[in-house]
Parts: sequence; structure tokens; C-alpha cells
Amino acid sequence: MSAASILDPRNGLLFVLAVVALLYVTLIVRATARGMKAGEDAEPGAGGIATGFITNFFDTLGIGSFATTTTIFRLQLTPAQKRMWSIVFGLIAAVAVILVGIFAPALIFGRGIWFGLTIAAVLIAALLVLYFGENVDDQRIPGTLNVGHTLPTIAQAFIFTKLVPVDPKTLIALIVAAVLGAWFGAGIVAKWPRRRIQLGMGIALFVFAGFVIMTLASRNPAGGTQLELTGTKLIVGFAGNLMLGALMTLGIGLYAPCMIMIYMLGMNPTAAFPIMMGSCAFLMPVASARFVRERGFELRPSLGLLIGGLPAVLIAALIVKSLDLTVVRWLVLAVVLYTAAGLVRAALKDKGIAAAPSPSRAAGAAVP
Repeated sequence: MSAASILDPRNGLLFVLAVVALLYVTLIVRATARGMKAGEDAEPGAGGIATGFITNFFDTLGIGSFATTTTIFRLQLTPAQKRMWSIVFGLIAAVAVILVGIFAPALIFGRGIWFGLTIAAVLIAALLVLYFGENVDDQRIPGTLNVGHTLPTIAQAFIFTKLVPVDPKTLIALIVAAVLGAWFGAGIVAKWPRRRIQLGMGIALFVFAGFVIMTLASRNPAGGTQLELTGTKLIVGFAGNLMLGALMTLGIGLYAPCMIMIYMLGMNPTAAFPIMMGSCAFLMPVASARFVRERGFELRPSLGLLIGGLPAVLIAALIVKSLDLTVVRWLVLAVVLYTAAGLVRAALKDKGIAAAPSPSRAAGAAVP
């Protein structure tokens, strides 16, 4: 190893991240043992693992995982509906693959056998999510998202920090800002009542939908060529990532808004990947530790996200590398708006129930 490599701050950052990853694995092992001792189910199901695979696959390609995972966790399908939608999706996927094979074979099959197998794996994962998907209580969704997606995000940070040569000072400053925001944000969110979390996540998802619309409408600034921030821009970037780190604990996700902020500050668009992934890789263990301490997460789905997410990151980053995600973004926009409306509606319904006066009890009436 050369002296320049040893002195490279990015390598030092990756070393610290490796230590954080080991500490986080220890935290998860202890939380799992404690949960099992308390009688919690710690065996991830097919639906949870598939959810981790498909959400982290698209997360690595820049879509983000929090909004899509929230939608899956809130699906309320009866067994009959699960069967029906699984059959419908399977038929649509089969027809789509046949049509692509006939009219545009190079789109999938022209990129090699591994690419084709990856697309098949994503489609199978989507089927498993529809049929075996798990529900998570709204109050525990933010904690479950942070706990479950942390290790896959650390893997993303390792890969993209090595691939994209962002200025170390800029990278480290924005990561520190996100971690500080997450530390204070998680401590607050973990103690919030169910209705406030529903309302907060609903508003956050509407904000995320706005960022998706900006991307689809090509209204993001084109960005520049810089790989570093200095002076006032560095201060603005620090403040922006501080706020995004705090908001991430609500489940809004940091990728889309961080990417837009990087564009607006005139940086090279590729610089967003190590910054947003590095920020999440450091802030999510911090936020997760607070959620674990407050017991504000569900164990089984968290482990499913972790187990399914790690191979998905490696496949997306090292095999697929890039996809035309326009159709996926339209789909994400639709499901995010639906989920956001459902969360706000549930919060308003809970408020109505809480505000309803208790029925008066006549003298001598039986107490239930």
C-alpha cells in the first residue's frame, strides 16, 4: 500500500465506516437476542427478505428505499387480494418479457446473462412481496426502516466512495452534518405518539413526491463539474444535510433531496452518490441505536430488510450499474402519493377518535 493511499482521508473514512459496521452488527445481534428472549419473532420471512432485496436494489440505483418500503409495510391486502394481484403481476411481467424479447431483445438480453438473471430476480422478489409482504405498525415504521436498511446502505457507501473521487473535506463535512441531524431527530421521533408519526411521515412523503416530480419534469438544475464545495456553498451544504439528516428519521429518505441540493450547489451529479450514501451510512447507525434503545422498531421485518438488502446492493452496483428508471419513478410517485394520503387520513381519523367526547354515564350504569 502506497504512502498516498495511507494518507488519503477517504481511506480513513472507509476505515471508520468499517468500525461502525462492526459495532452495528454487534448492536443488531444484541437486539435480536433481547427480542427473542422477550418472545419476539426473529425469523425473517420470504416477504421481508424480498422487500429488502427489491427496495435496496432500486435504492442503489438512486431511487431511494424509505418511501417504497413504507408503502409495502402499509399494504393491507386480504389473502384473496394477495393471490389475485400476484397472478395479475405475474401475467403482466411474463407478457412484458415476451414483448421485449421480440421487439427489443438488446434491452435486456443484449446486456449479458447476469443482467437477465438480475431482472428475473427483481420480478420474483416483487411477486414475493405481493404475496408474503409484511405489515408494520405506523408508529414503528421509522425505526424499522432505519434499523433494517443500515447495513445495505453501508455497503453502498463503501462502493461509491471508492468509485467517485469527491473532495474529502466536502464529503466528511456533509456526512458529519447528516449524523448530527439524525442523532437529534431520532431521539425526538422515537418518543412521538402514533398520530404525530403518521402525520409527519405523510407530509414527508408528499415532500418526497415533489422531488420525484421535479426529476420527472427535468427541472433539476443540470449541476456543474465540481467535486468539492468551498466557502458559502460548503456552509449551505452543511446546513442542508443537517436538516435532511433530521428529516430522514421520519422516513422521508435522504437520497432525492440530497441529490437535488448537490445539483443546486453546482457539483457534478455523480458526486451526489458518495455524499448521500456516505451520509446515510453514518447517520443510520446513529439513528438506529436510538430507535433500538427506545424499542421503536419491529425485529422480524428489520432483519428481512437487512438480509435481502445486502446482495441487492452488490448486484445493482457491480452488475446492473445503471437503468432507465423513468417508468419506475412514475410508479414510485403513484404509490408514494397513495401512501402519503393514507397516512394523513389515518392521522386525522385518530385525531377525531381522540377528540370525541366520552359518553356520559348515568347514575347506577354498569361500568364495562
